[in-house]
Amino acid sequence: MEPVLSVRNLGKTFVEGEQECNVFQGLSFDAFPGEILCIMGTSGCGKSTLLRMIAGLETIDTGSISIPGDPGTGPARAAMVFQDDALFPWLNIRDNISYGLMLSRDGVSEEMVSRRVSDLLDLVRLTSFSKYYPYQLSGGMKQRAAVARALAVQPGILLMDEPFSALDPFTRRELQDEILRIRDAASADCHPVAILLVTHNPEEAVYLADRIIVLSDRPAAICGLLEVRLPRPRKISDQEFLQFREDVTGLVIR
Repeated sequence: MEPVLSVRNLGKTFVEGEQECNVFQGLSFDAFPGEILCIMGTSGCGKSTLLRMIAGLETIDTGSISIPGDPGTGPARAAMVFQDDALFPWLNIRDNISYGLMLSRDGVSEEMVSRRVSDLLDLVRLTSFSKYYPYQLSGGMKQRAAVARALAVQPGILLMDEPFSALDPFTRRELQDEILRIRDAASADCHPVAILLVTHNPEEAVYLADRIIVLSDRPAAICGLLEVRLPRPRKISDQEFLQFREDVTGLVIR
């Protein structure tokens, strides 16, 4: 299987005061269609910066980030879901989801845009709330809307920067299951999307991921690349799950 993302020898430097700080040093990995790749590491190691570089929101100093395909004819390169849902408060949920599509539809009819948005509302179970505004929704519902907005342009890569960190444990688990369901639905619809998820939560990583990348402290390099072979659906009380979670925790804090 060909990767949808290839990161090679990535380097990034910030100037902090009068000192230069190397964020990454020779970072290399691939992501593949349909997989969930979790990125972990201690606070400040550069996880969010990495996602922003893949999304084109931060410059690359050395190395390369390659996303195959022509963005003019194929799927969008990458779409991002932030910690904050970042919905436009003056637009209702349907218009929030359709916003990016309307900007980049390139000859696609408004009818097709409307049909796509309706399908996404159904996918994230918000059809009954399409005319609501963000302030009228719960935190979990707003994050589902943010995911739908990101998926509207049919990206090859969905970048998620701790999207569940502000939610209560029950809503968090509900949305974790939603992400698995949405990933499976996209694959079944022949539009598999690679999901790169930044999280501080080892349990969340083991519950969701096909693979887990653990980054060392700055300058960040990969100190662990784990393939999660646990069967799905995963049970957090299983001994094998608990042991894997401990192994991941040990890599992050060592």
